[in-house]
Amino acid sequence: MCGIVGYTGAQNAAPVLLEGLKKLEYRGYDSAGIAVMDQDRIEVSKVRGRIAALCEKTRDGASVPGCTGIGHTRWATHGAPTEENAHPHLSNDGRIAVVHNGIIENYIALREELLREGYHFLSETDTEVIVHLLEYYYRGNVRDALIKTANRLQGSYALGVICADEPGKVYAVREASPLILGIGLGEHFFASDVTALVSHTRSVIYLEDGEFAELSADSVRVFDCSGREIAKKTTRILWDVQAAEKGGYEHFMLKEIMEQPGAVKATIAPRIRDGKVLFAELEGLVPHLPSIRKIVITACGSAYYAGCAGKYALERLCRVPVGVELASELRYSDPLIDSGTLVIAISQSGETADTIAALRECRERGAATLAVVNVVGSSVASLADYTVYTWAGPEIAVATTKGYTTQVTVLYLLALFFAEHLYPDTFGLGRMAETVQTLPRRIQEAIDMNASIPALAAKYHRSPALFFIGRNTDYAAALEGALKMKEISYLHAEAYAAGELKHGTIALIGEHQPVIALCCNPAVMEKSLSNIVEVKSRGAEVLALTFRNNQKILSVADDLLFIPEVEALFSAAVEIVPLQLLAYHVARENGCDIDKPKNLAKSVTVE
Repeated sequence: MCGIVGYTGAQNAAPVLLEGLKKLEYRGYDSAGIAVMDQDRIEVSKVRGRIAALCEKTRDGASVPGCTGIGHTRWATHGAPTEENAHPHLSNDGRIAVVHNGIIENYIALREELLREGYHFLSETDTEVIVHLLEYYYRGNVRDALIKTANRLQGSYALGVICADEPGKVYAVREASPLILGIGLGEHFFASDVTALVSHTRSVIYLEDGEFAELSADSVRVFDCSGREIAKKTTRILWDVQAAEKGGYEHFMLKEIMEQPGAVKATIAPRIRDGKVLFAELEGLVPHLPSIRKIVITACGSAYYAGCAGKYALERLCRVPVGVELASELRYSDPLIDSGTLVIAISQSGETADTIAALRECRERGAATLAVVNVVGSSVASLADYTVYTWAGPEIAVATTKGYTTQVTVLYLLALFFAEHLYPDTFGLGRMAETVQTLPRRIQEAIDMNASIPALAAKYHRSPALFFIGRNTDYAAALEGALKMKEISYLHAEAYAAGELKHGTIALIGEHQPVIALCCNPAVMEKSLSNIVEVKSRGAEVLALTFRNNQKILSVADDLLFIPEVEALFSAAVEIVPLQLLAYHVARENGCDIDKPKNLAKSVTVE
């Protein structure tokens, strides 16, 4: 959600900024802009719509000279997606420019105060109060003005700032919104995501909340909120630029679907040795496991559905109650969480605003907290007592695929790890660990055995609504399958627990209504068969997902998707793959913008 970049060095800044903004397109946006400082003046160029229009307007940056600048892609929150509301915003005297990710919660009061002081506003945004506050406090020292301005702001923000009185310098400020510094040779960068940096440098510094940085061509200085200079560790980005490119695929989403066997293998391989799951990063948690009375998983979107899938393994193997709570609800529910609770917070980006807030709430109530994230140094990772990384690599498409499967896989590994310490030599844990090790191969087999998916997409892509049904672990996978369909194809898709059909949902079943039935759990197979017969008797067309040799389901379904046979407790990570491919090909048939679906953002950093 929104993206920011900054550059200072010897190169012309505009092309660098535009390239960085293109790498951040996946985050979701509706307008874009850059501000470049040329000697002692700032020139701003911005457009409503795509970065391609900004490139055209600036002749790929050639018409905006200068070696220092900031850029932004905006996802509208305050004010419509217009050129006036696009970033960067300029101070009234034209000497300061600002880009901003996040939300300023007290902007109305600040705006009224600034209006009384004689400042005029050109936009409807909350961001514009920041640049006018900076002008109000500026007395020849940008750092002092930043400190005073930050002390007035309530909410979340990552800021990029340039001032015409300080040529060659850019400032970056972080509070509850991601911001990363890129360390180059004779040039330095900042961005909201490492994908904007890796083509220039793999040496980065992660800013923490309350910190700000002053960048010039030959130096990087970081300060705390009081203005005291602090030392920061430089981190090396391990994945290369090719990992963030399409690699010959038509869309990033398809590439990332196909990367899932490798991503899941990267998640598993370092963590299973001789039939046992090892988490060196969780050794401090082990002594406390017997005192945990319940586990609460909290997340949003696909990460929440990953929690729904992982719940079954955690509950069955650890023998403690496991609840899965939407982070946006948990934070306002006065939750019954205490020191006997382990809270597992899941987020691909580690910057999901509601998940961060829920995590803080649970920490305040005394719970032990464990983060499952993909992005090293992210806010969720920093807040939690313990962190497990999924190691999925960069995920560019807005609709998650390998992010989800690696999150589910980590939950399976956690279930085995906890069980090994709570109930050693029970449940056949060694055999289960071997099953989890086969997941990358099973996922690849699920990809290979569904060549009919494009034809099925051609059949179903005009359906006004799609219903996904399943029981137990199948229902958990159905939830994510329906979300994938609605996210990228814009078709109405809903998942229902199959046993609830007769309690209302079956009223929606009519002639030729597509029903996607997940039938991969032997314990409820007969019940699932009954549900298929139930909807077919009312005219539904059933697309069943099951094992290739499941004759009972094959005999009643109209169309079929397949997965290889796999232990039901761990099947969601395999079941979801044909559903991802189905959603992809339906969206492709409908001509949708698959990697950047409308109104959605990759990292939801506001409520």
